[in-house]
Amino acid sequence: MNEDPTANAGQRAVAESIERGGGDAGGLTVTDLLAMVTRKEPEPEAAPADAPVPHGVPDAEGLAAAIAEAAGRYLPEGRLAPDADFFDAGGSSVHAVELAAELERDLGVELDLDDVFADARPIGLARRWLETAGDAANLALPTPAPVSVPVPVPVPAPRPAVVASPSTTAASARQDDLDQILADLALADRLPFVRRPEPVAPRRILLTGATGFLGGHMLLDLLRHSDAHVYCLVRAADLAAATARLGESLRRHLLPWNAEIRRRVTVLPGDIRSPRLGLSDELWHTLTEELDSVVGVAAAVDFLRGYRSLRGSNVIGALTLAELAATGRPKPLHHISSIAVFNEVGITSLGEDDPLAHVDRLVAGYDQSKWAAEVALRRARDHGLVVSALRPGGIGGHSRTGAHNPQDLSSGLIAAFGRFRTVPAFRHLNVAPVDWVSRAAVAVVCEPDAWGFDYNLTGVPQTLDDVVRDMAFGGMHVRVQDWEEWRTDTLARLEAEPVPELTFLTRVLNSPTALKLCEATLTGPAAEGTRTAALVEALGLPPAARYDARAQLKTFEQLAGDGLARLPHKDDQPYLWFSETTEGGVRPVDGSTGGTPCSMALTLSLASMYQLVRERRLDVTGTVDCPAAHPEPLTVVRGDVWVRPEEGIPQSHGLKHQLLRYRLQLRDVEGELWWLEGHKYARARRDLWRQTRALTVELGREGEPAAFTGEVVVPADSYVRDQVDGIRVAPHLTAQEKRAAKLTWLAWFGVEMGRGLLGPFARAGADLLDLRRTTNPTEHRR
Repeated sequence: MNEDPTANAGQRAVAESIERGGGDAGGLTVTDLLAMVTRKEPEPEAAPADAPVPHGVPDAEGLAAAIAEAAGRYLPEGRLAPDADFFDAGGSSVHAVELAAELERDLGVELDLDDVFADARPIGLARRWLETAGDAANLALPTPAPVSVPVPVPVPAPRPAVVASPSTTAASARQDDLDQILADLALADRLPFVRRPEPVAPRRILLTGATGFLGGHMLLDLLRHSDAHVYCLVRAADLAAATARLGESLRRHLLPWNAEIRRRVTVLPGDIRSPRLGLSDELWHTLTEELDSVVGVAAAVDFLRGYRSLRGSNVIGALTLAELAATGRPKPLHHISSIAVFNEVGITSLGEDDPLAHVDRLVAGYDQSKWAAEVALRRARDHGLVVSALRPGGIGGHSRTGAHNPQDLSSGLIAAFGRFRTVPAFRHLNVAPVDWVSRAAVAVVCEPDAWGFDYNLTGVPQTLDDVVRDMAFGGMHVRVQDWEEWRTDTLARLEAEPVPELTFLTRVLNSPTALKLCEATLTGPAAEGTRTAALVEALGLPPAARYDARAQLKTFEQLAGDGLARLPHKDDQPYLWFSETTEGGVRPVDGSTGGTPCSMALTLSLASMYQLVRERRLDVTGTVDCPAAHPEPLTVVRGDVWVRPEEGIPQSHGLKHQLLRYRLQLRDVEGELWWLEGHKYARARRDLWRQTRALTVELGREGEPAAFTGEVVVPADSYVRDQVDGIRVAPHLTAQEKRAAKLTWLAWFGVEMGRGLLGPFARAGADLLDLRRTTNPTEHRR
């Protein structure tokens, strides 16, 4: 069953009237036009009571009512209108999966998940199913509970029918989306003409999307780097709920929410999808006259949903903000777009002023919606509206706090890379940390000379080699696979080892539509941000830096804490290791007998460079041979060595600085446990070479004080042989990676030892110069 031709004709008439700028639509405002385009579909004329129902013909409206009733059980309000979008009403991706299973089980309506995400209105789902199943379908619908306007769904008798092929249905749906995009673009032509705003820093700013990941960081940056008062539009039923939602989201992203912030923020309950943002007429008109700037960050970010499901938030919402900016006092509009506007497979360049993708070659509804919003706002520029288009790529976690968006595709991919130790072959990843993206975006908002241009906020692109090298230095040695092999392998692992936090990634990797988006992202060129770089430099802001292992460090820790990633563990295969042999002697602490020999044969290892940087710790295995304690060697059960513990803070009134601290748990052949504590100290002496080799030790039974104390020393002839030339690296690394690992370790350790040995001399020099001296009696008499 096809869509009502009169409905399509009506839509075309509206679009043509908009394009002409005359006719019945000539006197309508943008708000009126938005209401026309987004209004509910007209109810079909009721058939006479005695009219016969065609035998065996499924009824789209009746089926839509049954689907709406089922969908309502998954929504906060408990109901859904047949022409309302399931996701806009509060449904989640998980709920969509459950709804599809229920429809198949209880109604016999078998829908592909891509169909649900493409157009999540019950009427759209009913029509899509009837187009593919046709009269051959045998509906077995239970009698629905009474609804406001109950419409019976007849159960057809099975009979031969002409069924539309999936390819024909998909092509028809795709054409419908393109027709809708064209109609939405035409809405921009009804915006009023406007003069340029006064080029002064804004003092009153409307911000949408402050409860989101990027929007929350932008709110704090606007408050930190300007004197502006910020009006935050928050989707909620009332002011109390909106305020609570904003505070909760900021805290979730590790951002402050205190009295000073609340003093400079006015929360406005509303909805980006509603005409005039869901605000009262009085408040709308007040904002048109009082605001200095409009910043649109709010968007529905879902790579599975179709254009019709996303357009309310991503396109109609952007046009409503454009109407606000163009009404009353002229105001600039700063629109958070996306690098996804270039997501055409095979596109050759992603420059800030390069042509966007061809919309008919964009597959994902998200890409289409961001493209439509940006193109519609380009039309608004022709009316004088000053529009800045800010295009982030992947938005990574905060480089200092580690805050991240757990449902972001970039976070999901990074988590999968680290968890399964595989990566798909790609050209570039255009990812930047949220703190840099936010700061650059706010710089555009606050600098009048930057208004009205397009900016790629994508940071420094990463290559495949960059990612593999970063992960190797983190102790996570990954295998590179082609895209299809990686996808198949990852899905198999997620099925065998389910990770609830990565369920959304499973859905993405199972969606043909989302896969096209991933393909375009992974095979696309590096994004260029020449204008962004020039602005950052002119304002003296930190330049973009590659989102490397160090920048991702805190985020990776947060991902691991959320169950999305797995940090390297000391039980993993060592990344780098070397031997250490020491010889010396110990004596009883009570001095009852003379000294006895003591030696250690240890292996010091690193599970990862992450361990080194974050914990400054090496793992230890091996044996301790101390006949005074036990006639047989003691085996190391667990061992740790900390490099410059406590940053080498001096001990014993500043005379000694710690270089290394050893802590070993030992077991003898009878199974009894022992402990050994050792320290290497730096002193202001000339015997620096010996200081790096001598270890003061204490040894005792577990749970008891030290029984023996003494000193062991690394022989001079074995130090270089074992700890420099004898360094070993994981065998599966390439020769180049092995050399890099050795040099990284030696450079880091050498610097730490140099700092440790220099500390006592610096302290002695300070004492020698008497920088802390008090005045003498002679000075008192002056």
